Amino acid sequence: MNFSGKNILVVGGSSGIGLALVKLLQEANASVYVISRTKSADLPEGVKHLQTDVTGGLESVAGFLPEQLHGLVYSVGSINLKPFNRLTADDFLQDYRLNVLGAALIIQHALKSLKNSAGSSVILISSVAAQTGLPYHASISAAKGAIEGLAISLASELAGQQIRVNVVSPSLTDTPMARNLLSSPEKREASAKRHPLARIGQPEDISQAIAFLLSDHSSWITGQVIGIDGGLGKLKTV
Repeated sequence: MNFSGKNILVVGGSSGIGLALVKLLQEANASVYVISRTKSADLPEGVKHLQTDVTGGLESVAGFLPEQLHGLVYSVGSINLKPFNRLTADDFLQDYRLNVLGAALIIQHALKSLKNSAGSSVILISSVAAQTGLPYHASISAAKGAIEGLAISLASELAGQQIRVNVVSPSLTDTPMARNLLSSPEKREASAKRHPLARIGQPEDISQAIAFLLSDHSSWITGQVIGIDGGLGKLKTV
């Protein structure tokens, strides 16, 4: 894939899946814009960075973005796993603000630039837990389910303006955010065995799929939720 002449915004591009995507896009000649709370030393040279918190003020976003934006990826999330009876109202609200409200507000700020490109792609990130029942996931499943609903609605509303909106839905991926879930060989082995393909996802597994959805090769795909989950969401092998 070649992204020459394309401006792509990655929100949450300083670690994990977002950082893997930034590196992939940079190698494919995209002009990459990153918004994150902290600036990673691993960001490639030439990437434009805005340090801000998506749950706070976003007044600086509009001035940061180029006139034309060909792609937007909201790679911000959380792993808040607790028994249901220990979840508080603040847990639910925090997951919703970070995953759903943050995405909606960023898209609103970027909408003019997305429209100006006369053909753009928005990718949101859900979780296999949104459509597959997993224990201790009530808060994050609720937020990710809302992300999918937001994406489907926006895909319909923005189709006439040639803005495509899709969702990728990963399972457990080997990122800093999942560090506590993969902190020992035993945990890693148990997590891998839960997946039909018998391994944990890597950031590149997800970033390659996102890059495809950003590219012109996917120009007839919109309103879809695509599982990148080692088969966990759909398959039973025993």
